Amino acid sequence: MKEQKHKKVIISGGGTGGHIFPAISVANALRRMDPGIEILFVGAEGRMEMEKVPAAGYKIVGLPIRGLYRNLSPKNVLVLYKLIKSLFLARKIISAFNPDVVVGVGGYASGPVLKQAGKMGIPTLIQEQNSYAGVTNKLLAKKASAICVAYDGMEKYFPADKIIKTGNPVRQNFDDIDILKNEALAFFRLKRNSPVILVLGGSLGAGTINKSLSENFQKIAGSGCQWLWQTGKYYFENINSLVSESSYPDIAVHAFINRMDYAFAAADIIISRAGAGTISELCLVGKPVILVPSPNVAEDHQMKNALALSYRNAAIMIRDDEAENRLVDEAVKLISDTEEKKSLSANIRMMADRDADIRIAKEILKLAN
Repeated sequence: MKEQKHKKVIISGGGTGGHIFPAISVANALRRMDPGIEILFVGAEGRMEMEKVPAAGYKIVGLPIRGLYRNLSPKNVLVLYKLIKSLFLARKIISAFNPDVVVGVGGYASGPVLKQAGKMGIPTLIQEQNSYAGVTNKLLAKKASAICVAYDGMEKYFPADKIIKTGNPVRQNFDDIDILKNEALAFFRLKRNSPVILVLGGSLGAGTINKSLSENFQKIAGSGCQWLWQTGKYYFENINSLVSESSYPDIAVHAFINRMDYAFAAADIIISRAGAGTISELCLVGKPVILVPSPNVAEDHQMKNALALSYRNAAIMIRDDEAENRLVDEAVKLISDTEEKKSLSANIRMMADRDADIRIAKEILKLAN
């Protein structure tokens, strides 16, 4: 009897946790379905996927690609050179690995890899997280075999016959995290009798959110709350020194939180950016949320993500340019408003989408076959 050949899959993209963790979640689902499957990640050199993907147990290779500068910078000449080099290297990687299917999850590396796979006749799958498709994915869609989306109405951007609504995968199952509450408080050395406000700015940090808290430090100190604050690596040193100098024991500062299940379990309310992957997690978690959408993203998609929740009273939205004046006051007001917290929590839970990782993995295996 002929031995069955295990499938091979390339997953490309990254740049931020919002792309990386869902991609790892899909890879884990593929492994559960086919323990012998071979998976290779392709990322961008110097970006966080080069650290997080190996930590999750997967091999990754990097391309020298980076994004264009928005102004007419002479540095864009070097960017174009790196793009050409990345296209060449992507073809070489694909030829050497010989995948059955190539998946793009967004981020710099996704473009060259899917472009070359399409030229080589290899089936490709795009995972579009946002309600507004970016330019790269719209261009790649022409040759894509399947496009997995999380929102209705995506035929505005993609061929309708290629669209499969799967939802956005999240890094783990966050249902029933309240049973971890005491364990989580102990993990972060937080008190049991004082409410906790969790502050998230994404894996790299959010300047506006960090500044909004730093500039209103006296209000935080007098709020009667505990603050679990993920600053992002670029802001950690300055904020940590500010907290240390103030000797305020009810603020716990972290550059990055690895145990997000504990962070969500400890929180009574959450302040966050509005990336698509983050919102998918927050819907599963079901805690009251204040969203501060980043204006520094393609096609302002975080604003669209946040509006989708605020229209349904599933989150409070504060514009980035209003955050410094409003954010801390709104958070302190919300923490003591029991009815509003209940309402927000119930409404955001209704938007939860489970098992997206399994649905996407099934589509990948269909293409591989």
